[in-house]
Amino acid sequence: MDGMGFLELVRRRYSCRSYRLDPVPEEALARCVEALRLAPSACNRQPWRVVLATEPEVRRRLAEEALLPGIAMPWVVQAPVIAALSVRRDWLTHRVAPWFSGVRYDLLDPGIAGEHLVLAAAAEGLGSCWIGWIQPRAVRRILNLPGTFKPLALITLGYPAAEPETRSTRLPVEDICRRNRWE
Repeated sequence: MDGMGFLELVRRRYSCRSYRLDPVPEEALARCVEALRLAPSACNRQPWRVVLATEPEVRRRLAEEALLPGIAMPWVVQAPVIAALSVRRDWLTHRVAPWFSGVRYDLLDPGIAGEHLVLAAAAEGLGSCWIGWIQPRAVRRILNLPGTFKPLALITLGYPAAEPETRSTRLPVEDICRRNRWE
């Protein structure tokens, strides 16, 4: 894929909030998970863990019990797949190293992996939406996650019901990027 092909993929990816009920083929899910698996991480610790919730009852429970109150998200349960992204913290990389560097590798690494997942989903023609408005303890309970896993986000996956009417605007390049110094 050339650079322009990748940029077009990134431009096509958006936060989908309306899904068809069509199931996602296992082969497509496998490619998305493979993209997540191949993501880079600090010290190659690969701390991300993901549970793909595909059973209707599990998805319903996540939508009803694991989201924080205050923001209505009725479309979550429509998605045929909800990926629960968690981190399994490493003592040295995620507790000691940030003390010296000030960088939260336990958030950075799964974020990279999750973005690999959503870009692979876009390449498969799937919509996706990151949801950080979650109750980690409820996610852990519903999915029976070990106590060493900290849920960070839910990512809905499925075929979009329709193209979005408008895409969100992005800041101009000159507002977000400088060369050599921020001046």
